Amino acid sequence: MPGVYIKTYGCQMNERDSEQVARSLLARGFNLVAQENEADVILLNTCSVRDMAEQKAIGKMGMLQRLRENRPHLVFGYLGCMAQSRGAELLQTSPGVDLVAGTQKFHRVAEYVEELLQRRMNTLMDDPRLPIVDVGEEAGSQSTIRDHLAKAAQASAFVSIMQGCNRHCAFCIVPQTRGAERGRTIADIVEEVRGLAGRGVKEVTLLGQIVNLYGRHEFEKRDGLSPFVQLLEAVSAVEGIARLRFTSPHPIGFRDDLIAAFARLPKLAEHVHFPLQSGSNRILKIMRRGYTVEKYLDLVDRLRAARPGIAITTDIIVGFPGETEEDYQETRAVADAASFDNAYVFRYSPRRDTPAATMGDQLSEEVKEARNKDLLDVINRHTRMKLDALIGRRVEILCEGPSKHNANRLTGRTRTNKVAVFEGAPRHVGQIFDLHVISATNSTLYGDPAVLDS
Repeated sequence: MPGVYIKTYGCQMNERDSEQVARSLLARGFNLVAQENEADVILLNTCSVRDMAEQKAIGKMGMLQRLRENRPHLVFGYLGCMAQSRGAELLQTSPGVDLVAGTQKFHRVAEYVEELLQRRMNTLMDDPRLPIVDVGEEAGSQSTIRDHLAKAAQASAFVSIMQGCNRHCAFCIVPQTRGAERGRTIADIVEEVRGLAGRGVKEVTLLGQIVNLYGRHEFEKRDGLSPFVQLLEAVSAVEGIARLRFTSPHPIGFRDDLIAAFARLPKLAEHVHFPLQSGSNRILKIMRRGYTVEKYLDLVDRLRAARPGIAITTDIIVGFPGETEEDYQETRAVADAASFDNAYVFRYSPRRDTPAATMGDQLSEEVKEARNKDLLDVINRHTRMKLDALIGRRVEILCEGPSKHNANRLTGRTRTNKVAVFEGAPRHVGQIFDLHVISATNSTLYGDPAVLDS
């Protein structure tokens, strides 16, 4: 039984895509292995959002080539966003790669891997290492990511509801790597969620490039509700699902019906990841984001009014081309005023074939690093303040399993998506219960095991 090792870079959607690839390989008789040196097939599912992610994948592939010294039959493949963006170019960048499969071809990976292994094993082939490159568009590919790996006591799951993006922000390569917006039907998504609930999953996270713009071109509004809010209602109605999340949205998709959904759908968790990107209106316009700081902060206020206690996290880019010190200070002030629960702060990284990559006044890495560090200090101060405020209180936890850093403890998340670590027993995995918070670090809550006496 051939062994397959899959390493995933990037976002939750990449993780979901890797799970789909793994599921299809298992169905063809492959075995998933935990170590590279046990594998017959090694696949890297790549990310192109930042240059560092691409370089990590390319560097990793280079190091993996030495495994062929003892396992000459090994098959190596690039999947996902970098594969889509670079295509056949990767055969020169990474000599020895056998497969390059783009973002609309995950459902074909198992077929290609099987073919490549058969070629490699067949010594009569004139060229057993002839690579396969497939980065073409494929109609209906958004509906192919729907199978899940069977996991014991699985508490939560990602559900891909759409692919692609039509926004074309100046810094973003996603429209090139994921294509145009296209969504699955509500019925198809709900069927998948019902299957997960039947396996004991209690929380689902709906995934999309701009998830709250789901279905705007394919499906009609009904009773004044957008297709996305219709989907939230339908998933909320699935018996067994206790929590519902979504990521990542765009501010332009937060209309009245979505804000109202936070007030009337109790299963919709009290957490929104709400990308800001910049606190300068001038930079937001150059970024092509389509909103102002004032509009963004108004939406923050409306979300907090609709669901008191809601946690808001965000993405912010520092060092965008042309960002002055004044622009940065405006971003810093907005981050301070918004009091985010957490934030991903990124140094701007040029992405080829994007407008921002060719803009003048590219900032130095030193300036980017200084602003990155300074803004993280602001964010971390608010994060710690919000975590400390929970000490002595009870919070609802969904237990996900053993802690990554201490297998003798369990970990879970609050409804506001805060990580908690606590003592418990295997029977608590996959369960929802209250936890008494006794302490906090800069990123984690620690709970009193006394509440786990049932």
